[in-house]
Amino acid sequence: MSLQVEKLENNTAKLTIEVEASKFDKAIQKAYQKNKNKFNIPGFRKGKVPYAMVEKMYGAAVFYEDAANELISGAYAQAAEESGLEIVARPEINVTQIEKGKPFIFEAEVTTKPEVKLGKYKGIKVEKADVTVTDEEVAEELDKVKEQNARLVAADDKAVEDGDQTTIDFEGFVDGVAFEGGKGEDYPLTIGSHSFIDTFEEQLIGKKVGEEVEVNVTFPENYQAKELAGKPAMFKVTIKEIKVKEYPELDDDFAQDVSEFDTLDEYKEDIKKNLTEKKEKEAEAEKESKVIEAIVNDAEMDIPEKMVEAQAEQMLEEFAQNIAMQGISFEQYLQFTGATVDQMKEQVKPQAQARVESSLVLEAVVKAENIEATEEEVEEEIKEMAGRYNMEADKLKGLLTDSDKENLKKDICARKAAKFVVDEAK
Repeated sequence: MSLQVEKLENNTAKLTIEVEASKFDKAIQKAYQKNKNKFNIPGFRKGKVPYAMVEKMYGAAVFYEDAANELISGAYAQAAEESGLEIVARPEINVTQIEKGKPFIFEAEVTTKPEVKLGKYKGIKVEKADVTVTDEEVAEELDKVKEQNARLVAADDKAVEDGDQTTIDFEGFVDGVAFEGGKGEDYPLTIGSHSFIDTFEEQLIGKKVGEEVEVNVTFPENYQAKELAGKPAMFKVTIKEIKVKEYPELDDDFAQDVSEFDTLDEYKEDIKKNLTEKKEKEAEAEKESKVIEAIVNDAEMDIPEKMVEAQAEQMLEEFAQNIAMQGISFEQYLQFTGATVDQMKEQVKPQAQARVESSLVLEAVVKAENIEATEEEVEEEIKEMAGRYNMEADKLKGLLTDSDKENLKKDICARKAAKFVVDEAK
């Protein structure tokens, strides 16, 4: 294989890659072996048609596409490494010569990492965040715990109020005709949850168990069921049950029930301590964010659009993995929300831009300050990763490629650079 590298404008380069004719011919033969069962030619059993006969019947180019795909992946990977360029996005491939018996030639236009000129990155001034925890914040946290420990009790002798949990039967009608999906029995509905459209829940307030209520609503114009969108509807609703929340008293017994402490005062002190620690961590994260933002604003760099697009795609992949752990596929999420992949990409692009900028300036700080990752730090990182995956550290280490280890070192150096600029901040 031979390679020519031509640097272009705007952090792009063109790699011209030439693969020997013999390798291309072998790729054609491999494509033939893979696809020969697809050809039906009179006089030959399926899968037994000679290559020469296939070529005569369908032309020499019949296997070119599969042969090209066979070669491009490996040849490009080798060329990318040999070029010495820091490539940051998928290449655009253009085949310039493809013919049996001749070298296979293609071009890969690539996006390269931009140069970063740092401005001021030491002594950045950042306003100190207030980490004081007030009595009101402690009370709010106690209210959350009270809410978690509230119990529902039947209150069938009272009228429905906001916040009550009801059980209802309902059936919906449009123009006097019941519509599909508009009927439910023993449906749990919390008043004020806005899980039903329009003013449905509000119209149940003041009603009692056993009452039948006519609820009039209008479906939104953008309602998912297009046959109902924008139309007025009437629901016949029967209230079958009303439950209210009964809250525990805030006293020493409550503290003993929900915590390891004997008294409410001790429990409050622990809440205050935890809230303080939380605020301190948030303040540290906010400080780091502001310091890096200031460094980005004072730096010079021309970020290619493809680099931002690649980061946006990675963020969507991370999002898809996160919701998959909750049992929702990315396709289901798009269906539920009505969003498209392109719309989601546009939504995350500002965040993707910020991620790229932060990453680039931290890399520049690593270089400027000669920051390195020690072997001990790499080992510790692998141990932490192994713990997250419930694996033995040595086993995980054995699975990591040299490229994986280099990326680990880069991550460690980036964190050390972030700590450095934060420690240097005023």
